[in-house]
Amino acid sequence: MAEENTIEPVIGIIGGSGLYDIDGLQDKEWRHVETPWGEPSDALLFGRLDGVRCVFLPRHGRGHPIPPSELNFRANIDALKRSGVTDILSLSAVGSLRDDLPPGSFVLVDQFIDRSFARNKTFFTRGCVAHVAMADPVCPRIGDEVMRQANLLNISIRKGGTYLVMEGPQFSTRAESELYRQWGCSVIGMTNMPEAKLAREAEIDYASVAMVTDFDCWHDEHDSVTVDAVVQVMQRNSERARALVRAVIPALGQRRAPCPAGCDRALDHALITAPAARDPALLAKLDAVAGRVLNR
Repeated sequence: MAEENTIEPVIGIIGGSGLYDIDGLQDKEWRHVETPWGEPSDALLFGRLDGVRCVFLPRHGRGHPIPPSELNFRANIDALKRSGVTDILSLSAVGSLRDDLPPGSFVLVDQFIDRSFARNKTFFTRGCVAHVAMADPVCPRIGDEVMRQANLLNISIRKGGTYLVMEGPQFSTRAESELYRQWGCSVIGMTNMPEAKLAREAEIDYASVAMVTDFDCWHDEHDSVTVDAVVQVMQRNSERARALVRAVIPALGQRRAPCPAGCDRALDHALITAPAARDPALLAKLDAVAGRVLNR
């Protein structure tokens, strides 16, 4: 492929509950990244793995001080974009809504239902409106590589599944859990929205691996979910997740063509506010997220 039409990827990893670092990084450095949207969850960990540049963000901060509804999703995604990240692999702990996804299962999510309601969900507020396509909310190229590396590591992972995003921080009622099962959802968690929406607005390729820790509260033969039980399974899941991350970063980090699914060009036809009506103050905040289209 022609060199001028290729990308040297920078791989972003968003670590969920229990994942607060990446093993084996060279040139390792925690750096604070300022954003016009406020403070990210924590400093970002910069480094290289097998020569591939990567950036790690602990979603809840090291030590897990930030609850789901108080995460500054916009600052997190903006900070990753400002750091040059082109691809995001998100990992999160979830509950299962299916008998055939017991605790310890991994799911490569391909759809979301967003039931969160107390979060800022877009960079494009009054003064510059945009509508990005979300029919296919994850990048199939990243997903295919995750599956390939998981198979090489003998890590069992289900390809495809719908992630129901609830507000939290409380777990579900039994009625809610049964409703989401009727909707055909596979797993339930509190963090992948608006994360996936904002990654699409920022034109970052995004995929998500959901790691099952419990059966939520619908399963008659299992106790209702508790933090102690979740943490025990989470610790077991984290070892496989770390191995998967260590394999995926070098595989995704090879020079490549632009995303065949167009994830990195999501804003090409998304801006609807006329140039003369755009708010200069908002445009200044969008310098990293939308600079590609705003400056052309």
